[in-house]
Amino acid sequence: MSRVLVIGCGGVASVAIQKCCQADEVFTELCIASRTKEKCDALARKLEGKTKTVITTAKVDADDVNQLIQLINSYKPDLVMNIALPYQDLTIMDACLACGVNYMDTANYEPEDTDDPEWRAIYEKRCKEAGFSAYFDYSWQWAYRKKFEEAGLTALLGCGFDPGVTQAYCAYALKHEFDQIDTIDILDCNGGDHGYAFATNFNPEINLREVSAPGSYWENGHWVEIPPMTIKREYDFDQVGDKDMYLLHHEEIESLAQTIPGVKRIRFFMTFGQSYLDHMRCLEDVGMLSTTPINYNGQEIVPIQFLKALLPDPASLGPRTKGKTNIGCIFTGVKDGQEKTYYIYNVCDHQECYKEVGSQAISYTTGVPAMCGALMMLTGKWIRPGVYTVEEFDPDPFLEALDKYGLPRSENHNPELVG
Repeated sequence: MSRVLVIGCGGVASVAIQKCCQADEVFTELCIASRTKEKCDALARKLEGKTKTVITTAKVDADDVNQLIQLINSYKPDLVMNIALPYQDLTIMDACLACGVNYMDTANYEPEDTDDPEWRAIYEKRCKEAGFSAYFDYSWQWAYRKKFEEAGLTALLGCGFDPGVTQAYCAYALKHEFDQIDTIDILDCNGGDHGYAFATNFNPEINLREVSAPGSYWENGHWVEIPPMTIKREYDFDQVGDKDMYLLHHEEIESLAQTIPGVKRIRFFMTFGQSYLDHMRCLEDVGMLSTTPINYNGQEIVPIQFLKALLPDPASLGPRTKGKTNIGCIFTGVKDGQEKTYYIYNVCDHQECYKEVGSQAISYTTGVPAMCGALMMLTGKWIRPGVYTVEEFDPDPFLEALDKYGLPRSENHNPELVG
């Protein structure tokens, strides 16, 4: 019997909350909190009579530590699930420390204002020291390790699909398939079609900042950075078919480089259609992806936030998105003195997700792992004082939970490798 506070009520949070309610023997009480309480109330009404979980709602500004502390102290949860924006990771972690509550999220911290002088100075120092220039990285949250250890609290970082499940796949491969992993290729394929000329499948601001940034990969003990979208490969994905994919920087590479002993190379690829890329490049060329505020008719606006307001809400894409996703990891390495390859992945159907929870598969594949990670923490399987990424815990019960709650794994012991 557990009490959980969920911060956020967007597409991913909606999936996670509905899946929590499917395990009402563990998630006995749930509070949904967001800046827009009306959205929380609407979801609570949707779940009335469908679960034994007792659901309440609250209004909170997740940028305000004092508001968060007041809410956490009044609700007294066993766990805070941060399914808001990555901009708010640190304020929510601060509030959890102040209140003595365990924490989890689905994506690592990045700043909303990338022009802030104090943040910019730290960022530029990290770029020189680490060798990659993405705005998002784990250093800000890893800095909380000692605080969480001393408080006897657990913080679980990045428990979506990628990051999240992909790291569990790596831990599983190391535990069961390899004595030594040499290379890891993480492949994220969305074969869905929503019918729009241009839309993003999750938060547009986060998505467009991610894919327009320089790519990078880990090789022979250091980062290699490349201009955006300059390494392209084609891959034949199970149940999806041939797709073009591009090398991106992605956060799980940063942790896996530290937690997979002796790994020689880690890369991350994501599929994109030509129409998406053409639109993105055009928007970038005219300055619409900028995070720097501009003055328009006496009002200060951030171009990428204005663009977000114009684009379709990712939560609205469910009924019109058809096709499947395929996300997984391809490994090369050694087992019992013999070289081997291995591919573990999940295929998820957009329309099946919509039938179950009213969501497209992108939100589903993030929301289900968030719920399963919370399940691991609440049942004591993933509890250890400190700040951790998913691969630092036992992958077996987590993958079993994913199999049960809608994201079953598939395996291929002789996969096509990525060139």
